[in-house]
Amino acid sequence: MKILSLIFILASSFFFGQKTEEDAVKSTVNQLFTGMKNSDSLLIRNSFSKNAVLQTITKTGEVKNESIDNFVRSISKAEKQSLDERITFSNILIDGNLASAWTPYEFYYKGQFSHCGVNSFQLVKSNNEWKIQYIIDTRRKDNCKK
Repeated sequence: MKILSLIFILASSFFFGQKTEEDAVKSTVNQLFTGMKNSDSLLIRNSFSKNAVLQTITKTGEVKNESIDNFVRSISKAEKQSLDERITFSNILIDGNLASAWTPYEFYYKGQFSHCGVNSFQLVKSNNEWKIQYIIDTRRKDNCKK
């Protein structure tokens, strides 16, 4: 009976201790925002795939592109702890090496509310790691839950 109990405990800790693919996707996205909050260019860059695309949709519906290099450079110059993007994971979809994450957010600069919107992430899994391939977001000051 003791052996059976030991096997059950070991097996349950193995299964419950495993990180799901959804957790791994969340971890990559959260790594980006931790890097932003800490002005950590290496952490930010390591969140993205080699040829990642970063876009935002303006109020008029225009889609603006930003290079990852410019994004990393500008965020790394910010005062640590001044950029705080608070996200929630609304929906995560995964099929093989492709994942999509929808994350409504509120953005604070130096503790003051700035704007809100939604991020739409596309992630790819390569070498057993999830990386952000594409982000497009909206930004607004109205209809925010703050």
